[in-house]
Amino acid sequence: MSDSINIALRLALYLDLMLLFGLAIFGLYSLRGKERVSGTVLNFESLLFGTVVIGVLMSLAAMLLLAKAMSGVSELTELHRHIFEMVITGTDVGLTWMVRIAALVLAGIAVTLNKRFPTLSLWAVTVLGAIALATLAWTGHGAMDEGNRRYIHFTSDIFHLLAAGGWMGALAAFALLLRTKILNGEQEVRILSRVLTGFESAGALIVVSLGITGIVNYLFIVGPTLDGITFTTYGVLLCLKILLFAAMIVLATLNRFHLSPLLERSIQSGEYTGVVNVLRRSMAIEFSVAIIIVGLVAWLGTLSPEIDMSSEMDMSSVQNQ
Repeated sequence: MSDSINIALRLALYLDLMLLFGLAIFGLYSLRGKERVSGTVLNFESLLFGTVVIGVLMSLAAMLLLAKAMSGVSELTELHRHIFEMVITGTDVGLTWMVRIAALVLAGIAVTLNKRFPTLSLWAVTVLGAIALATLAWTGHGAMDEGNRRYIHFTSDIFHLLAAGGWMGALAAFALLLRTKILNGEQEVRILSRVLTGFESAGALIVVSLGITGIVNYLFIVGPTLDGITFTTYGVLLCLKILLFAAMIVLATLNRFHLSPLLERSIQSGEYTGVVNVLRRSMAIEFSVAIIIVGLVAWLGTLSPEIDMSSEMDMSSVQNQ
């Protein structure tokens, strides 16, 4: 039960902080001038402030769960003391937790400035959201490494998280732009067409970053081998994640090279409703697959490939005797 709660909390934190960073940076590279003002194209104030509040609440819940696991104490009064004495002041996870809370609070303040200083507000939220998202690297496999290996692994983890956050934020933004209530005129459809086409460079950078850092992380966690990993829980989940990631690339390619040009042509003819509906379905599938992948990442972070491989070898030895 505790493992399920831990995975659920990790999933919620990953999704929330990815959306905080991803939506803010999407507003910077896709929208222009007054389009960045909350309510003009996207409701940045409610969206980003909501992710800040949820991020703080989920971080508090995760800290309580960690303190309970480390101390074995279930009483809230005792747990409160262990959080400060054992976790926050005594571990790297505690330090990064404090950094995350501080970044989220400052991001919440920056969100309130959107109406007056939209570009500055989004820049601040992007930087602070990146810091908050990066702290999740200290809850992953990189925390097990030592020396220079530890810092290289952390760097790869952080870039992997930021790339994933950029993709998740873009998918969420496209899903919001494709809502029926938003697309009530040709101007809104033209903005949608422009940002879909303009995502080409950012999307390519995200895919390359995810691919490279994913390979680097695998080498750090498992090593340059596939022996013994294929039939473990970790290996099965990792293979599923890779297959779903490949499916997302196929869907993204379809959107970019078929549906986006088709939308541009349909706008010129004034008959764009059918294309928009197809885009809605495609984006809903892609966003759903992305959530499943993040869920797998949250689960994978709780597993040890070494232990899985050792258990698999022990079972094979028993069966051979």
